[in-house]
Amino acid sequence: MDYKEFKKQYAASGRDISRAVFLKNQEVMRIKREETAVTNLDKIFEAVFSITYNKGYQAMSMRDLSLKTGMSLGALYAYFPGKDELLAIMQTQARAMVKGVLEEFANVHKAPLAKLRAVIKAHIFLSELFRPWFYFTFMEARNLTPQGFEAVKSIEEHTQKILSDILVQGEEQGVFKPGNHELTACMIKAMQQEWYLKRWKYTKQKISVDQFTDYVLAMVEGFCLAG
Repeated sequence: MDYKEFKKQYAASGRDISRAVFLKNQEVMRIKREETAVTNLDKIFEAVFSITYNKGYQAMSMRDLSLKTGMSLGALYAYFPGKDELLAIMQTQARAMVKGVLEEFANVHKAPLAKLRAVIKAHIFLSELFRPWFYFTFMEARNLTPQGFEAVKSIEEHTQKILSDILVQGEEQGVFKPGNHELTACMIKAMQQEWYLKRWKYTKQKISVDQFTDYVLAMVEGFCLAG
């Protein structure tokens, strides 16, 4: 599976994310027409990414968001009560998206090596497809409430456990050599995050997402494979 094939299999867009946010939160949103809500949520999320990339979420005001989206403050408040709630909504959606995709691709294969490759690729390719979401949620996790930050740590541990469980399964089958699989999973996640956090380095080297992913896989397999 390369990035092009992943996009065909996953077949999701930013608008799909906005629709998912609306469907999960429509009970508290004062907008009942789905298409209107999805269009405006698209604008809100894009504006948040643009503003916070330059000045950070804490420095962003609701008036900044109003000016960037062209929506009145009253219209914005129809979707969320304030900045804290908006941040929580976005973080929750990003976590659900990552969890769902990794579990989906992990369940495609039974063989540990094929499963490990699929999960590593899915994470990097998903971060390529939705880089603004990944970058934003990583950088702004520090601004969450204590409860929200615990949720971030929980999904981090969950996605890490997907990797470590595959490595344990592979060791039991003689595919992977014995080792500290939890630490190895941490290192794999760090390499995955490198792609969307420090993209400038790879753009400068003209490295594509497929080349980066293949390199990560080669390093992981070279370290983990038995024999």
